[in-house]
Amino acid sequence: MPQNVPSFDELMETAQHSAVHLEMRDQYSVGDEVGDFETWLRTGSRDSDPASEYWAPWVDMISRAVARGVAVRRARIVSEPVTDYIRYEHAGAVVNVAAGEQVRWLPRRRAVDLLLPGADLWIFDGTQVLFNHFSGAGDWADPPMEMRSEPELVKQCSDAFEAIWERGVPHSEYAIH
Repeated sequence: MPQNVPSFDELMETAQHSAVHLEMRDQYSVGDEVGDFETWLRTGSRDSDPASEYWAPWVDMISRAVARGVAVRRARIVSEPVTDYIRYEHAGAVVNVAAGEQVRWLPRRRAVDLLLPGADLWIFDGTQVLFNHFSGAGDWADPPMEMRSEPELVKQCSDAFEAIWERGVPHSEYAIH
């Protein structure tokens, strides 16, 4: 079903109250972070400077949203022991937190009795769900995003996110094993 999906930047810039993000994959391989991930694999070092060229656009956008009063929350469901990619994400989450995001981690074994959406997603202001579609290898699928706003679907996704959030471990307390 073809649709006109606003850009992520537009959605974040127009959010008024909340923007929540659910990530459920143990591995992503999206093009804009492949080089950074490969460097991290080789060196164990991750760019964690919020002002760096890599992070500044994200940090600026999230900081502006938070300054407008938008609560930005990110929840990640992860398998344990975690993959190298999740270790990489964990190492970079300090920048998400510095930008104003709240981040929680939920071990997958603690999510078995939750009903979860079939894809990663963002929910904006509790009225729109932006589903992120990935290939089996973790790159963007075609089409990469799908916007939905049916009230029942938004409520289901919001309820799932809140259940995950309630069980999730705050970033500052989640130790990678």
